[in-house]
Amino acid sequence: MLKSKTFLKKTRAGGVMKIVREHYLRDDIGCGAPGCVACGRAHEGPVLEPQPLDPMSSLCPQPHYLLPDTNVLLHQILSVWRPGTWASVASSLRPPGSLETYVEQEQGENANDRNDRAIRVAAKWYNEHFKKMSAENQLQVIFITNDRQNKEKAIEEGIPAFTCEEYIKSLTGNPELIDRLACLSEEGNEIESGKIIFSEHLPLSKLQQGIKSGTYLQGTFRASRENYLEAAVWVHGDTEENKEVMLQGLKNLNRAIHEDIVAVELLPKNQWVAPSSVVLHDEGQNEDDVEKEEERVHMLKTAVNEKMLKPTGRVVGIIKRCWRPYCGMLSKSDIKESRRHLFTPADKRIPRIRIETRQASILEGRRIIVAVDGWPRNSRYPNGHFVKNLGEVGDKETETEVLLLEHDVPHQPFSQAVLSFLPKMPWSITEKDMKNREDLRHLCVCSVDPPGCTDIDDALHCRELENGNLEVGVHIADVSHFIRPGNALDQESARRGTTVYLCEKRIDMVPELLSSNLCSLRCNVDRLAFSCIWEMNDNAEILKTRFTKSVINSKASLTYAEAQMRIDSATMNDDITTSLRGLNKLAKILKKGRIEKGALTLSSPEVRFHMDSETHDPIDLQTKELRETNSMVEEFMLLANISVAKKIHEEFSEHALLRKHPAPPPSNYEILVKAAKSKNLEIKTDTAKSLADSLDQADSPTFPYLNTLLRILATRCMMQAVYFCSGMDNDFHHYGLASPIYTHFTSPIRRYADIIVHRLLAVAIGADCTYPELTDKQKLADLCKNLNFRHKMAQYAQRASVAFHTQLFFKSKGIVSEEAYILLVRKNAIVVLIPKYGLEGTVFFEEKDKPKPRLTYDDEIPSLKIEDTVFHIFDKVRVKIVLDSSNLQHQKIRMSLVEPQIPGINIPADTSNMDTYEPKRKKKKQLEK
Repeated sequence: MLKSKTFLKKTRAGGVMKIVREHYLRDDIGCGAPGCVACGRAHEGPVLEPQPLDPMSSLCPQPHYLLPDTNVLLHQILSVWRPGTWASVASSLRPPGSLETYVEQEQGENANDRNDRAIRVAAKWYNEHFKKMSAENQLQVIFITNDRQNKEKAIEEGIPAFTCEEYIKSLTGNPELIDRLACLSEEGNEIESGKIIFSEHLPLSKLQQGIKSGTYLQGTFRASRENYLEAAVWVHGDTEENKEVMLQGLKNLNRAIHEDIVAVELLPKNQWVAPSSVVLHDEGQNEDDVEKEEERVHMLKTAVNEKMLKPTGRVVGIIKRCWRPYCGMLSKSDIKESRRHLFTPADKRIPRIRIETRQASILEGRRIIVAVDGWPRNSRYPNGHFVKNLGEVGDKETETEVLLLEHDVPHQPFSQAVLSFLPKMPWSITEKDMKNREDLRHLCVCSVDPPGCTDIDDALHCRELENGNLEVGVHIADVSHFIRPGNALDQESARRGTTVYLCEKRIDMVPELLSSNLCSLRCNVDRLAFSCIWEMNDNAEILKTRFTKSVINSKASLTYAEAQMRIDSATMNDDITTSLRGLNKLAKILKKGRIEKGALTLSSPEVRFHMDSETHDPIDLQTKELRETNSMVEEFMLLANISVAKKIHEEFSEHALLRKHPAPPPSNYEILVKAAKSKNLEIKTDTAKSLADSLDQADSPTFPYLNTLLRILATRCMMQAVYFCSGMDNDFHHYGLASPIYTHFTSPIRRYADIIVHRLLAVAIGADCTYPELTDKQKLADLCKNLNFRHKMAQYAQRASVAFHTQLFFKSKGIVSEEAYILLVRKNAIVVLIPKYGLEGTVFFEEKDKPKPRLTYDDEIPSLKIEDTVFHIFDKVRVKIVLDSSNLQHQKIRMSLVEPQIPGINIPADTSNMDTYEPKRKKKKQLEK
């Protein structure tokens, strides 16, 4: 049956357009209940659960399905209605195109009322329909709504209807589900007799008017990790002025949570503040202890240079809440039998959350997930509810799950829909695969990677040509051959964006069959590749460049150490070794040329863990050693990425996926310049070239590690490199590499950006055909936004994994005393780096319940005077390292000063077990028992 509706719509140009909407209604759609004889036909598409679960409801004793209204479903979807739990959701299984349940909007009826009526019609239809079933198979549909009028109308129409709370409280078999109910409103869960703490948020209409008139600024709220009373709002738009607005104090933060989109009002200039140098963590004050917090705000405000002041404001309203489920721990109330407790999130930028639960004794000492419901004006903390128990604190599987969830890393197993697009095994190269592809299996290609690498996506070759020039090839796994645009495998790879490398596991972007097998350029097997081949002279000058899809057969899979050994060997002169020596010689010339152009050579302390083969616990921790071969591979990967960037931009000036690295604003370099000045060195930062030259010249014969420290600090000054669409930006420059154009081509197994670049390059050389999304600027820009987010989250997840394994290492190591260098000075602490472990930590000089020392902070030098001892950046100290487990939620490496000696400050280093650590000691004791 066809129904149509006609209406007129005014166009932008002032004309009138006639629009006809047609609805095709069917009378042959089944109810979805398996085995329903009343339908008299086979069911199409999805069906309801074969046996409705009986959740032992005191309100609905017979087996039933639940039909929640839209608001209940959206409000509770994170909490109660989860796949595999007690309820089956029927609402989406009866299509609106059914003749019996189709509902048209009536005259004067708004969209929400029409929607409510449609759901009631569906509920009534189901109940009437199920009456036709046999008595032993009798089913019922229960309507769940929190809307009072909707519930009353349903009951008038003879539909069994309950609020969400009524129904869940009736589940005698699942009493714990009441904890997972989301609060209906902020007002409905206010603290009894609580006084007003925060100012009221303005309505959205007033905020929009204020933003339009310039009274308010719209931006993203970013809470500080180091100071819970401080945040910044990154203002949206292109205006350079007031790009970032400072916020200080609870009342000015006004219930905003990290990543919320907020409206801020700028305060008068005489109330502007500078970012505080105080490290301040929330210690869980009482609800009414806000005065203490305001006292702390005064502590943040000290006399500073006027140049340090930043535009400062207050939050006047929330434009969009960006809440997510948060991982953390329950801080059980001291009041016996209390149901109200505080939840401490793992992310220090998120405030504590007040929840009600009857399971506090069970959840204590566990990692749990909590969702935020609201934040009343009279509550120190937001309200929320318990969602899920993840496992015991400190358990490796639990902690890994937490860091993946907290950094939004997609880590579920690949679905069958995704796996269905993988090649069928056994797989081999066919004649069809060879179309538009060059056979390069005769070349002496080899790969050089870290030890244990199974996702090998790049290989190299170098050989002398008859004309005396050199041919150099970079061969990259042809992942785009296996992942075709638009299918489920492609969509999932795009969603994941990148492979995430944790200390003892890898979260693949693509299924293992591709990442570790068919796409991995392992030795002695034929593999499909995308090759970038140059003809060069002995001075590494490029004479010709060509790109081709190819088939290669790698002759060796080497580690960096193995490749270095071959290059350095006086006896090895085989083809692989000769190729490596040629590559290494050219790479040195290429690197010298890059550095002369102003490319930066920065530094960051990276560590490698050695794991116990049985327990998988870290038994040794050391900084990574870099060899010439690391640099050799890097040079040719950079060159390939630059060559490909030029090619795809020539062919697709508006649609190339490129990568840029913005130049940091001068203010970013202040700490670096001041630190160098304190050691009588000058760092120039007007250009990348002058910065690179300054760093090269910043040496001290008596302090050889100084240059490394300066480069580590320079790394902290840099901006984040990002992907972008060439048609949506004018600035292509990569600051760190001193290159006018750059992209990512060389790692398609672990980066989705490279897959898009491969597709663009394949079209450019006529090896593949294009598709609409590839040349859609807006879609490419949206994809870049996701890729930038996923890349950033992967970096944070990797750092969190290193931090956790470092804690495990020092837990078994005991107390250690080591040399360290000061990286930063704060008003009440110093941040130090321990080169031996590549470990960074904070030494605090103000501790709770201990006498406070005399502290004098100088921001200009910068320095911190403690009693009569002055500390500058890069000063050498000795610290004691121990794992502090007193706070289960935030277990951390605690560092205390050993040297220099300051009366009342130093803690003697207990080094009794420092050099006697035995990896198998724990096991030995267990055997003795």
